[in-house]
Amino acid sequence: MGTAAVLLAILLAALFLLPRAGVAALMALIVGIAGFEWGRLCGLGVRAARLYAGALVLALFVLFGLGISSPVFLLGCALWIVAVPVWLWLGVKAEHRAALAATGFLVLLPPALAMVVLAPGEALLVLAVAWIADTAAYFAGRRWGRRKLAPAISPGKTWEGAAGGLIAAAAYAMILSVLPAGAQATRMAAFLGAAALLVMVSIVGDLFESAAKRQAGVKDSGTLLPGHGGMLDRIDSATATLPVAAVLVPWLRA
Repeated sequence: MGTAAVLLAILLAALFLLPRAGVAALMALIVGIAGFEWGRLCGLGVRAARLYAGALVLALFVLFGLGISSPVFLLGCALWIVAVPVWLWLGVKAEHRAALAATGFLVLLPPALAMVVLAPGEALLVLAVAWIADTAAYFAGRRWGRRKLAPAISPGKTWEGAAGGLIAAAAYAMILSVLPAGAQATRMAAFLGAAALLVMVSIVGDLFESAAKRQAGVKDSGTLLPGHGGMLDRIDSATATLPVAAVLVPWLRA
């Protein structure tokens, strides 16, 4: 709990107190750490994983400096909505490590850019969808979980837990939809649809990181965060939800 509280405090301070360049610098740090962990999951040695992380950080700064974000978000959406679900269905295997290494750029760069491009409040509201869904899924799964969601990848996840997470996120979305202008059926439907999609891709993101760890034969992505594993273990859901949200948010503002 202490580690999580410190991480949340750092994130909030960065989002609301730093200029966009400062947020980009923090995201570069996170991408560098997570990139090193991803490289190790892909079978890279320590030196190669450091070079891999450096390439990710450089790519992030180039994209930020050139103001390129929309195409990156669309690629991220395609990854999480189409490519990764198919990959999970076929199975993530050790012989896929070269493909996993290449995919790491789409796993880590779009969410980092989304944190920079989205307004601070919007970024926090989007992250809260994953946090609320994850928490509700955990408790619903413990109380009612019977049917395994993906036993070969993550035995602890259940369909009942996923349903609990979806219900909690739907309630959250309904509250958000009525805050600015009262209850409006069209707006509420849009928010509910967006929340459902974000919950589904957050589950996909979580499962994909679990599959990557499983093919590498490790329980956690790293040991950086006491009691929490590595950086990837903390951001697995956010890597999927943020780029999708970055595409949805402008539409929901209307």
